[in-house]
Amino acid sequence: MSHNSKRKSEFGLIFQLLIGIAAGVVIGLICNEAAMEVIASIKHVLGQIIFYTVPLVIIAFIAPAITRLGQNASKMLAAGVSFAYLSAVGAATMAAIAGYMIIPHLSIATQMEGLKEIPEVMFQLNIPPIMPVMTALFTAILLGVATLWSNAKTFEKILGEFEGIMMNVVTKVVIPVLPFFIATTFAGLAYEGSLTKQLPVFLQVIGIVLLGHIIWLTVLYAIGGLISGRNPIEVIRHYPPAYLTAVGTMSSAATLPVALECASKSSVLSRNTVEFMVPLGATIHLCGSVLTETFFAMTISQMLYGHLPELHTMILFIALFGIFAIGAPGVPGGTVMASLGIVVSVLGFDPAGVALLLAIFALQDSFGTACNVTGDGALALMLEGIFNRNGELQAEKVSA
Repeated sequence: MSHNSKRKSEFGLIFQLLIGIAAGVVIGLICNEAAMEVIASIKHVLGQIIFYTVPLVIIAFIAPAITRLGQNASKMLAAGVSFAYLSAVGAATMAAIAGYMIIPHLSIATQMEGLKEIPEVMFQLNIPPIMPVMTALFTAILLGVATLWSNAKTFEKILGEFEGIMMNVVTKVVIPVLPFFIATTFAGLAYEGSLTKQLPVFLQVIGIVLLGHIIWLTVLYAIGGLISGRNPIEVIRHYPPAYLTAVGTMSSAATLPVALECASKSSVLSRNTVEFMVPLGATIHLCGSVLTETFFAMTISQMLYGHLPELHTMILFIALFGIFAIGAPGVPGGTVMASLGIVVSVLGFDPAGVALLLAIFALQDSFGTACNVTGDGALALMLEGIFNRNGELQAEKVSA
């Protein structure tokens, strides 16, 4: 595919995603309960299809990538996990510093008006994934590493063919249905009132968090550029389709197919690094969600309990949160759900605080996810600088 064709395809996907968002909002604002039942049912079915493919995509891309990496595999895995943890801890630390400086000076409305309830789906087609995301990640790593240990050339070839099969599933099934899934998601938000009632209440806080996302992504890509000696703009400029997909799906896992396609278009990332770090990052790198939840948790502590958490409490919370984020599922709200244990035990939140955290986190979950996904490109750039500094793997670029 020519460069111009790639760009047209990229902008075509962006256009479809934007149309999906706009159409969803309009439909959600004007539809009645009966129509919302149909929309909720469509969203359920499309979501089942998308999330069923996610564990298969993780295995299909990470396991073959490990076999191609050879002896670098274990080192690259350790580096990838370390970068993801440090990114989450760094983002949370930045959010905490901003929280101590900004939150005492904010005057935030606390009224949370009741939302219209989305009707039950009228038709359920349940297609549960064959395994959870973390199980798929561990399986992919185990298969890849064990294949190297065994020098199993036949199985290595099978993994490579499985990779090709799932690439076709991604391009012919997942990506075509994404705009429709996004449209139904935004229709639900508009129908229940999240976009019109709750959003203005926390507009200030959300605005601060979004600025934090931009700052943290700038930091990550600057570090990636320094470590790799390559231009980080050549990575991030390909990410708008993945960013918009993440905004619409609120899920790193559901965005994975598009993120792989975007990262593969960069001329400064090799195929091995992209197919290793992007699926890995979709599962363990949640810097945007961590940044968001840290700032929101501090805001809620001030609102409900009249004080910000003590500094030593926040240090413990951030250190543990980085670990919990690595294990959080890449699904909508996965970060906040995985961290509820430490929100209650470390920060001392009661049920009212937990409910408020869940509510306002959901309002911007899409943007936190978009930051997570976009940040994966920076981690891939860091790995390039360590394991492919001289560009030996460039010949194996994906011809997307």
